[in-house]
Amino acid sequence: MVRLARERGPMALTLVVVVVLAGCSYGGLQSDAGGNDLGYAVGGAQDADAFRENVESGYLPTTTDITHEGLYYDYYFETGDHECDESFCPAYSRAVTADPLSNETEPYLSVGLNSNLNASDFERERLNLVVVLDTSGSMSSPMAEYYYDGPRTADNETAAEDRKTKPKMDAATDAVVALTDQLEADDRFGLVTFDSGADTVVPLDRMGDRDRTALADDVQSIRAGGGTDLEAGMDRARGLAEGHVGEEGYDTRVVYLTDAMPNIGETSADGLESRLDADADRGIHSTFVGVGLDFNSELVDAITAVRGANYYSVHAAERFEERMGEEFAYMVTPMVYDLELTLDAPGYEIESVYGSPDADDATGELMSVNTLFPSPTEDGASRGGVILLQLNRTGDESTLELTASYEDRSGERHETTEHLRFDDRQPEYFETDSVRKAVLLTRYATLTQHWIEYERATLAGDDPDPPDAGIDESETVALGEWERQSTDLRLSPAYVERFATFRSYFSAEADAIGDDALDQELETMATILETSADGETAVGTNESATTVSPPTD
Repeated sequence: MVRLARERGPMALTLVVVVVLAGCSYGGLQSDAGGNDLGYAVGGAQDADAFRENVESGYLPTTTDITHEGLYYDYYFETGDHECDESFCPAYSRAVTADPLSNETEPYLSVGLNSNLNASDFERERLNLVVVLDTSGSMSSPMAEYYYDGPRTADNETAAEDRKTKPKMDAATDAVVALTDQLEADDRFGLVTFDSGADTVVPLDRMGDRDRTALADDVQSIRAGGGTDLEAGMDRARGLAEGHVGEEGYDTRVVYLTDAMPNIGETSADGLESRLDADADRGIHSTFVGVGLDFNSELVDAITAVRGANYYSVHAAERFEERMGEEFAYMVTPMVYDLELTLDAPGYEIESVYGSPDADDATGELMSVNTLFPSPTEDGASRGGVILLQLNRTGDESTLELTASYEDRSGERHETTEHLRFDDRQPEYFETDSVRKAVLLTRYATLTQHWIEYERATLAGDDPDPPDAGIDESETVALGEWERQSTDLRLSPAYVERFATFRSYFSAEADAIGDDALDQELETMATILETSADGETAVGTNESATTVSPPTD
């Protein structure tokens, strides 16, 4: 899980390193701008859709609905050109800026990890691909509803009617068909379904030996019902895939399509993660595609912090098919493993890491990332790939030595080292718009995570610490550990002024950066601010707030 940094007071001084991974070129994976260059993004979350969709539907998200790496992947970052003989070529730029809430001065350093590779250097490996499809009862609910909410009250019938969409099961089967359209004749495809148990619906065989029309008809005839034994689906998929692992010229991956609410068999996060970790050691990598508004990102975020894993959350049927269609090549093609960034600096130490599912593995001198995936480019900017290091100042020495080492797909280890000085600057200084955008999004994600933690602690009857203090989430679980009911969107008085102040800052920064895509976050913050302090909303349907005395800043 990503460790949250505290919102800091005005006396603290921190240095933050922004790592931007971009600029690689591979054939067969075309950029949105029509060129061949690709960037990189870390594994783990690949969007913040679950956060925005829950807010817009009148529900309080969870903290894992908006991870830093997921939010970064929704945006493009320019990293500049830097020539070298390595696959990764660091290029640095700086920023010094005051936090809009604490007024603390924060220096930043961006590290653009570019590449010297050409499009002709890469062709996608053939795939041993097993799809594991959740067919439990919760998959029968519409994409934009919470299955475990139960009957809606009369006051909410109109809102419920407005939110009716294609059932999750129909959207998922359509997406499986879209996925098979991306496979070539020599790719192997298998399909496993799971509810209270698991079944092999389609054995793992070459697509060239299949009747694609008949396969599509079989997939779309699948219906939902029963419990949710994710462990059984994992075990069945492993049984199909492990006989083909290690074949020259093939990658092996399991794609799980699920709302991630297991209630049968092994349900602990540690137990499920250990299975994915063991699969990765065998060479079987995992992708999760979260289905529906009630997708449990908390579980999937916990279990996919392993080598070669990533996940998406999709709430509109059309976007779901796009993830499994147009973006299929990106999500199944890990390019770099075990990236480590080592800091040798007498005057600094690493305190926290943002933008990586491996953030908790950071030490005072080391940051690690399990996997980098290719990401598209647009007008010279690459999508996602921002990692943020928070450093503590421990001495007067301003020289930093940064060593980046990683393993490529062939297993060869590479290393680059750069020395730099962080010169004295005064706020507001940004050497590039890329650094400015990374700082803005980092502050936004951290604020919203702290807000969600505070609201859920309040609902649980706790007396949470003031917003300036780090707090642990405490949430009352109504059903099984991972079965989600909705919680009405709420904004306590303690966070009204903080969101209003931050939204004004965000708007000014978005104008300065010139990225229209940032408007979606302004709209989300406006929706949060429109929420009354007692948690009542026009579209929320479940759980009333427990009153807790608000803290003072």
